[in-house]
Amino acid sequence: MSDDTTRAPEAPSTSDSATPSRDDGSSTSADGAPRRRRRRGSRGGRNRRKRSGAQTDDPTGRGHDHTDAEADRGLTADDIAADAKAEAGIGTPEPGDTRAQARPKIGDTRPAPKGESAEAGEAPPKRRRRRGGRGRARGGGKGRGPDGDVVRAEVGADTPIDLESLDEEILERRRGRTRKGRPAGRYTMCVHVRDNKETHMAVLEGRSLVEHYVSSPETASSSIDGNIYLGKVQNVLPGMEAAFIDFGTPKNGVLYRGDVAYDPSDVEESRPRIERLLKNGQSIMVQVTKNPIGAKGARLTQEVSLAGRFVVMVPSQPDTYGISKRLPDDERKRLRQVLDAVRPDDAGLIVRTAAEGATADELTRDVRRLSDQWRQISDLAKRSKPPKLLYQEPNMVVRIIREEFTKEYRAVVIDDRALYDEVRAYVEAIAPELLDRIELYDGDEEQLHIFERFHVHEQLHKALDRKVWLPSGGSLIMERTEALTVIDVNTGKNVGKSNLEETVFRNNLEAAEEVARQLRLRDIGGIIVIDFIDMEIKQNREEVLRVFKEALARDKTRTQVFEISELGLVEMTRKRISEGLVEAFSETCPTCNGRGIVVDQSFLDEMD
Repeated sequence: MSDDTTRAPEAPSTSDSATPSRDDGSSTSADGAPRRRRRRGSRGGRNRRKRSGAQTDDPTGRGHDHTDAEADRGLTADDIAADAKAEAGIGTPEPGDTRAQARPKIGDTRPAPKGESAEAGEAPPKRRRRRGGRGRARGGGKGRGPDGDVVRAEVGADTPIDLESLDEEILERRRGRTRKGRPAGRYTMCVHVRDNKETHMAVLEGRSLVEHYVSSPETASSSIDGNIYLGKVQNVLPGMEAAFIDFGTPKNGVLYRGDVAYDPSDVEESRPRIERLLKNGQSIMVQVTKNPIGAKGARLTQEVSLAGRFVVMVPSQPDTYGISKRLPDDERKRLRQVLDAVRPDDAGLIVRTAAEGATADELTRDVRRLSDQWRQISDLAKRSKPPKLLYQEPNMVVRIIREEFTKEYRAVVIDDRALYDEVRAYVEAIAPELLDRIELYDGDEEQLHIFERFHVHEQLHKALDRKVWLPSGGSLIMERTEALTVIDVNTGKNVGKSNLEETVFRNNLEAAEEVARQLRLRDIGGIIVIDFIDMEIKQNREEVLRVFKEALARDKTRTQVFEISELGLVEMTRKRISEGLVEAFSETCPTCNGRGIVVDQSFLDEMD
């Protein structure tokens, strides 16, 4: 018995107390009567530690030590008692709890106990609780539920589109522009797979690199945005209006008050506090909206959404309904008429830009596929115990193609045969009219790396430097800190031709375009301060700000830009999605710990 478990005092045996101990091995007592042999193991030894449930204060064997892992994770007494009852088989087991009903599994060394189907008069054998430490009887580990099922994102590869059912006008519009018989577009996507299965994806606008993504088996555990989990509330912080959720990752996620879903009829207040909505130990379904970055955990929300090719479904929110504003008015009207007929009663729909030209059959199948996915997720959540992964997004390449690939892309070039076949099969199912834009790049035949062929390699080198040169000779100095990112615009080698105001104005125009591109490429988020060179003419300041906002409009990440301040500074925010490009290709210096300087300790040591 562990130190934190109370034992009831044992009543001394009458025969043992009346009979003195004998070392001669005789089996008779002092008066000659046969002495009752003591059963071995009844006192002392390992069986001495066995006690009934009524004789222990801690049936779970985990104790009440403040260093206990369960106590540290914020479980309440009600939660620990419920677990103990489930493990002891007391009461009715919760739905999905398989610990109280043992079933035979491959690798078992003994048969499972008989249940209610046992023959009459045959008592089921008692299951001996395995000992050996706190929490040993708790089944499953992080991220595992009663079974190993995980709902995978269905990309629709099993429902190909019949191009013959489309009329020529719609088909021609969906195929996009061509030039001299070859597909034309604004963007190009290059995908390179290294020998260690690390995947690099580069997006070029013309010949300029604007986005770069990295995915590897090592980072798969931290790239979880879009996944849906069944988590458990570990701690509610009313002062922060947030709660920490254990959903199976090394760091707990954070759920803010504004992301909590609740039924207004269940509360009296118009804006209830978070402690009224969530309790410690409560099981909730959450979706990751932001990957864990550095020392911060993942950002979570209870407003779950499922993304398809043409629509995004928002379960349990039928009032949510919208169509992308990037589509023409006549196309928005057509899509609204189609979706009014297939819209679910218990879910909202958001139509994506990729739905332009989609037929009613395509939209119907997309909505039906998402509805089936949500039904599978709900069923899995009912029979699972937290923490549990319920829904997993596809791999990075397929996800980005699902999100972004349209007729605006001139080509998607891949240098890996297996990935090429997977992407080609997916595009053939969801957009067969764009199938000719998927190309396989053979590096051995071309005798040139794919990133060298499309000038990605040299642009990546420049994107990792703190100094960026402008075409006219000016430069940008980009410094990242813990709180914000500062970008300084300099004229550098740009001396101009006419006057100072014109030189500064032209230099700032180039800087506005380049800053917007660098923010996308380096994936810089948070607060950003841009120090443009001072301009005396108000119209010039307004034009620079207009060009900057227009360049940011091509960035799919949400941004907010404020007016130029009295000091000539432009303050803006950009949603932080990941750690950034520089962090993906670097690690903190072990000598200076990332400060960039080494402090001379000799003088301080002399004072000691």
